[in-house]
Amino acid sequence: MAQVAFYAPMKSPDSPKPSGDREMARNLMAAIGAQGDTVELASQLRIYDKTGDPEVQEALHSKARTEADRLIRTLPPETNLWVTYHNYYKAPDLLGPVVCRARGIPYVQLESTRATSRLNGPWAGFAKSAHDACDAAQVIFYHTANDLITLDRERFGAQNLVELPPFLPIAELPAASDQIGPMLTVGMMRPGDKLASYTLLAETLAHLRGDWALDIAGDGPARAEVEALMMPFGNRVRFLGQLDRAALQKVYRHAALMIWPGVNEAYGMVYLEAQASGVPVVAQDRPGVRDVLLASDHPTVESGAEGLAKRVQTFLSDADLRQTEGHSAQRHIAARHLLPAATKRFWSAVRPLLEDRP
Repeated sequence: MAQVAFYAPMKSPDSPKPSGDREMARNLMAAIGAQGDTVELASQLRIYDKTGDPEVQEALHSKARTEADRLIRTLPPETNLWVTYHNYYKAPDLLGPVVCRARGIPYVQLESTRATSRLNGPWAGFAKSAHDACDAAQVIFYHTANDLITLDRERFGAQNLVELPPFLPIAELPAASDQIGPMLTVGMMRPGDKLASYTLLAETLAHLRGDWALDIAGDGPARAEVEALMMPFGNRVRFLGQLDRAALQKVYRHAALMIWPGVNEAYGMVYLEAQASGVPVVAQDRPGVRDVLLASDHPTVESGAEGLAKRVQTFLSDADLRQTEGHSAQRHIAARHLLPAATKRFWSAVRPLLEDRP
């Protein structure tokens, strides 16, 4: 069995701040350890430069050198694999390649991206470090077809690129939604892309006809702005606040459909959760998002709020279509996006690295 050192430079799986990155890191640790292998967090050191500040990058390089020296000395001797999640130009892995070279253990990455356009400019140093870390990996798992493009173009040597679809940390599907409740939106409320999705959502709701209602699960620093966007719809929109997984699952159990435009989402765990519960999803046909959605008549980005509203209206007026789409979505999730499938894909590619070691 393997003893795995796991590392997420941008955000530790133990971070108290909820996010899709934190959830995915936790899910990956669960999947890697599902066959009885030991998975331990190697380091809590956060390597992240949001603004492109060379001084910040140099300070983080210094911290990483100290941390790498410590890990080389103190990592348990039975550790025989290092796995890094989400190496990219703002959060390069400055630990894994150094430790693995010193300790002579295989190095694997999950959801890494290459951005040659960032090799010049304020993130140039970090972008080069992220590229170097990619080059050091014997296997890189990618979650979306969009990520594969640059990983394949700049593949280093005989490096193995393996698809690992985003997945839920469950082995079986929950009960299917009875779809008798309101529509549902699940999204953090923060400036940037999330607020852009909420803005597009409000524009979509303005196009809807007839009797409809929407529950919104989520919270965050942009809640006041989201509430202002939804004010014209009065009590048709209800704010549920931030819900834990168990409470959110109860909401999925009755949701008629889920609507979330998905502006610049990497893929979106909420899409997996909704579909696993048999809730049809309305989202724009975007890179990343389309990798986790059941193939269907998703509106284009160019069709804007009108396209989203048309799709919502179709579902609201046809209960049989909602049921059919929901059941198809559950089959889609069961085949590609549950924990057992992820565990099998991971170890099929990685176990040979351990067997080939002297």
